[in-house]
Amino acid sequence: MNDMRRVLIIAIALLVLGLGLGWGLRRLGRGTKPLPDPAAVSVQIREIARLETLEVSLYKKVTFSPDPSPADSLWGDVLGWARHVFSTPTGKAIVFADVRLGLDLDKLVPSNIKVIGQIVFVVLPPIKVTVELKPGETEIIGSNLDSSETTQLLDLAKTAFEREVSASPKLRQRARASAERAITSLLVVLGFTEVRFVDALPGAGGAS
Repeated sequence: MNDMRRVLIIAIALLVLGLGLGWGLRRLGRGTKPLPDPAAVSVQIREIARLETLEVSLYKKVTFSPDPSPADSLWGDVLGWARHVFSTPTGKAIVFADVRLGLDLDKLVPSNIKVIGQIVFVVLPPIKVTVELKPGETEIIGSNLDSSETTQLLDLAKTAFEREVSASPKLRQRARASAERAITSLLVVLGFTEVRFVDALPGAGGAS
């Protein structure tokens, strides 16, 4: 009986030892999992950043008739063009647009990323603004512009929207913060312990 008990104790001890060894090897294997290189990281960042785009809907009322109050600097080209085409332009337009702000992915390349140990440094590209007018909701009221001139007017309005949004620090910061959160979550899942967004990569002439 004592011999059987001794054998049973040894078997249980070996089982516990084996389970502990297996758990330790799994932990060791997980800790030594290779991290992706900058080229692979840039591809994955591009994919996640493509989905992280801030979208806002805007509209603008533009009156063609002479107005004693000065036009604001961003929409002055639209009004100036209308007054150049006609000595006495009449009418007004209510222009609607969807605006998207996201990272300029064409400028996100592996050289923007550096890996040091388990820390990854990322230089994000600038925010890019894309405007899509909503012709179905845009209203042209009492205008003396023909169809060709109206098309030119809308092209100028699109440019004015782009300039207006690009000049908004608040919208640009919201778009960048959203992208940073999504990219940080991705890189932590990939195994990095720290993500730093910097203006220049650490190294020769760079900031750490």
